[in-house]
Amino acid sequence: MVPSFRTVDTMSDTRTELEAAAFRRLIEHLNTQRTDVQNIDLMILAGFCRNCLADWYREAAEARGIPMDKDAARMHIYGEPFAQWKARHQKEATPEQLAAFEAAQKYRHE
Repeated sequence: MVPSFRTVDTMSDTRTELEAAAFRRLIEHLNTQRTDVQNIDLMILAGFCRNCLADWYREAAEARGIPMDKDAARMHIYGEPFAQWKARHQKEATPEQLAAFEAAQKYRHE
């Protein structure tokens, strides 16, 4: 029998493990399979990017009393120093991307 979401939801440790595994898989996917996906494109389409993930990771650590700075959180998400990742993978945003980003920001704040 396959557990339902409700069953998994009541098994707190298992749910946390599953969510953590999904998060690790997302990070691995972005870092190994889709380095071509630009942060600005993630922001346009999903409303978050790798930097947001790093911020959320840092906030979660700090909420648990674990001090963490922005660079350490980004290192965890990017798998390398942010400046190094940026130099290797980030392209200059096009005028079209910038316009789409602005439009997406207006949509999110209405």
